[in-house]
Amino acid sequence: MSLNDTPSGERIHIGFFGRRNAGKSSVVNAVTGQDLAVVSQVEGTTTDPVKKAMELLPLGPVVIIDTPGFDDEGMLGELRVKKTRQILAQTDLAVLVVDGTRGLCDCDRELLGLFEERKIPCIIANNKSDLLQEKTDGNVQAEKQLFSGDLQGTGKTLISVSAKTGNGIYALKEKIADIYREWKAGQGAEPRLVSDLLQKGDQVILVIPIDKAAPKGRLILPQQQVIRDILDSRCSALCVQEDNVVNTLDSLRNPPAMVITDSQAFASVMKDVPESIPLTSFSILMARYKGFLEKAVLGAAHIDRLKDGDRVLIAEGCTHHRQCDDIGTVKIPRWLKTRTGKEISIETSSGTGFPEDLTPYALVIHCGGCMLNGREMQSRIGRAVSQGVPVTNYGTAIAYMNGILRRSITMFPDLVRKMDAGL
Repeated sequence: MSLNDTPSGERIHIGFFGRRNAGKSSVVNAVTGQDLAVVSQVEGTTTDPVKKAMELLPLGPVVIIDTPGFDDEGMLGELRVKKTRQILAQTDLAVLVVDGTRGLCDCDRELLGLFEERKIPCIIANNKSDLLQEKTDGNVQAEKQLFSGDLQGTGKTLISVSAKTGNGIYALKEKIADIYREWKAGQGAEPRLVSDLLQKGDQVILVIPIDKAAPKGRLILPQQQVIRDILDSRCSALCVQEDNVVNTLDSLRNPPAMVITDSQAFASVMKDVPESIPLTSFSILMARYKGFLEKAVLGAAHIDRLKDGDRVLIAEGCTHHRQCDDIGTVKIPRWLKTRTGKEISIETSSGTGFPEDLTPYALVIHCGGCMLNGREMQSRIGRAVSQGVPVTNYGTAIAYMNGILRRSITMFPDLVRKMDAGL
């Protein structure tokens, strides 16, 4: 993936689901125009979810996900089904591939129920239409009657396709785009990182320390995204390191509209930026963008309620090479111990290793989630909330431990009031 490619967290995730040998992988290959997935007549050929980032016209940048059969059996089969359920947490739109010669089975209906439960828009691809046309018995005719227009009794749109001949594949791609756009339109305004807080022509100072975890010569993703959003709003982004904040402020004719800092530099930057200038962090803005800032703010207060022996989960959405002073495994645990003075057990997770059961933990501190799409981030936060476990994120927790959280969210007065009431 090149530097200009859309990051995975900003792509629409389209998952293909269904029973074994329904032709999921064949439909995926037909939709993508690539041999993305291994195809075989043997049931259960797809053993792990297969992902591919690509451009899918007319929708745009997407991640296509081929999943194992949802009716898989045995011990390994159960693990594959578990992985398929995990994919649901990140799926923005689901395609249920049905074997048209056999009709809906129990696992298809279970999947439809899961889509409904998780509010995932979906479309049903009735595969093997070339074989269906060769059948003439009454049962198949009844199936063909059922598979017309919308699937009766579900309200789900169905497209008859043949991965073998290509029949209906173009219509399927068009319908995928239509259904997703219709669903997206019902979700309200697109979230913004920072541009909705600015006026055209504003100047914003971005404090960007040298991050050892970032590849040489590059910025980490939240910094890139904030810069892009500022430029798109016709404002100026002034990028500095933490030891150049004062000189930059002194050089400006007018105060900046805002200062945004890397969370790790909060302690020094807050001393250099006057109270009259709004100050926040990339991570706090990312929590807002991903839709869980309020939960993160209220969850941060639980840091001071930790007791000896409590377990805290520090979770990251991606995997990266750990540095000697890594924020998740070194800095935050150190700050927690300094802040609380308690003997706390720290556990970590990264990538797809986020636990299903969070009840053993007194607090979850998650990264900003820049590499996770909004649905997966909401799924993780929702899992913690539903299990009664407080959750916050890196930047919000760091701001709280530095005594600067209230100042960091002053641009959100309703949230300030809720925080004051919660504390």
